Amino acid sequence: PRRKTLVQRIEARIARMKDDAYLTHEFMDLGGERQVLRALRQLTQRGKLLRVGYGVYGEGRLSSIDQQSLLSRGFNVVTRKALDKLGIPWGQTNAQEAYNSGRTTQVPVNPAVKILSTRFKRRFRYANMELRLDRAKPTNLHRRSASL
Repeated sequence: PRRKTLVQRIEARIARMKDDAYLTHEFMDLGGERQVLRALRQLTQRGKLLRVGYGVYGEGRLSSIDQQSLLSRGFNVVTRKALDKLGIPWGQTNAQEAYNSGRTTQVPVNPAVKILSTRFKRRFRYANMELRLDRAKPTNLHRRSASL
């Protein structure tokens, strides 16, 4: 039997993980850093993965309308899962809390989260969307669960 290529092994791991966001370091045990980055680049060129930020990828799927690659789980889901994996506590913004509690009917349109960390400088972008990071002291932080 022929040995699987690194790209095939990464695809197999993605299929097994069934996750919303993938970090580069999750694949580093499969090969050297340059080889893994090259394989991830090949997967992004094929549309299987979509780069959302530095070392952060989301699973891609083809649009049935125009055959463009889209994030299969959506930008908000992927970026929040990435924050969890990176260990960054996050919470809903004031606008999201007001809408969810029924204090307003104005729907928050732009993707945003509150974070406590002032040192976190990464940016998450995809197509025309960018995750806005509000640096405030949120009351309800969503922390990464111990099982991850």
